[in-house]
Amino acid sequence: MKRIAAEVEYAGTDYFGWQKQPNVPTIQSTIEKAIEEIAQKNIEIYASGRTDAGVHALGQIFHFDTNVDRPISAWIKGLNANLPNSIRIKWAQEVSAEFHARHSVIEREYQYLLMQRSMNSALINPLTGWTYYDLDHQAIKKALLRFEGQHDFSSFRSSECQAPSPIKTIKSFDCQFFSDFFLFTIKADGFLHHQIRNMMAVIILIGRGEKDVDFVDELFLEKDRSKAPPTFMPNGLYLSNIKYDNHWDLPQEPNSLNIFKS
Repeated sequence: MKRIAAEVEYAGTDYFGWQKQPNVPTIQSTIEKAIEEIAQKNIEIYASGRTDAGVHALGQIFHFDTNVDRPISAWIKGLNANLPNSIRIKWAQEVSAEFHARHSVIEREYQYLLMQRSMNSALINPLTGWTYYDLDHQAIKKALLRFEGQHDFSSFRSSECQAPSPIKTIKSFDCQFFSDFFLFTIKADGFLHHQIRNMMAVIILIGRGEKDVDFVDELFLEKDRSKAPPTFMPNGLYLSNIKYDNHWDLPQEPNSLNIFKS
């Protein structure tokens, strides 16, 4: 039996999230169907984490076990040949049986692309979040700093969240500004269900001047989801990088939505 790890990039617009569900298209079910075409048997895949409906990935990691003997190139090219253009396998390699795509993770990184314009885009609307409010860059930077560190994110988790603890540690939270666009990058030990989108809703409130930066601390103290604004749109959210210990010897070339970054 071999264990294969792979990195996949996908546009989540037309899918009901990562996790397979009956009678609707998901990323997991689509990839498993492509693997079945090669292996001629049902094979379940395990991901570094689940993404919601409409959320994208630059570098989702998954693994699966198989006794089918195929060269690695066959898994990459064969899967891509059987996958829609919205899902692409970037690399694959054999790994130790002790490796687990989810349990071996030491850091997760997401990016959120936000567009600030009077109207949303007809061309890239599925791929970016949007607000028509003018946002204060300095207020946003101050808000991001309040999120860094270890906090109780109860006010930022969905009612459906199944995580055993609301305590998470955000290692860094940054934003780059490009004309009409804001590119947020957040690294943490893990995330709760809807946490980032709920954080984005608060950041936008602060950026437009409706709330002061102290609102972040108030929500940490309240530990009450009803005190925070509604969950922001999924369109601009991307799972960008999954970090593992170097001893797994996986390719870890960083992914970024910033195509101009050297």
